[in-house]
Amino acid sequence: MNKIYYLASCDTCRKIIKALPKDLDLAYHDIKQNPITEADLEQLYQLAGSYEALFSKKAVLYKTLNLKDKSLTEADYKKYLLEHYTFLSRPVFVIEDQIFIGNTQPNILKLHKKLGLV
Repeated sequence: MNKIYYLASCDTCRKIIKALPKDLDLAYHDIKQNPITEADLEQLYQLAGSYEALFSKKAVLYKTLNLKDKSLTEADYKKYLLEHYTFLSRPVFVIEDQIFIGNTQPNILKLHKKLGLV
């Protein structure tokens, strides 16, 4: 099943979702209303290859906790991803066992190509 992990209150996520076709077969998972489970995170990890790849270093909490000054391990990234939704780099799309992480222009272009939109 194709799925998107997103934050409903995130303007960037809303903009990306709005640009998608309305008939797209996609399960929507708002990570604030429905926190990511360890099983979900494990599936994303398998596709991404690391927890760090899923981790947002742009999160305000990342700076607040001074995590940039610490040497984080994969176990640390996993722990923080499970503790607070803000640490997930979003949106995360899983399309036919391929993962698209974050909102960078090249990533969204790859997603659109995968979906046949360009």
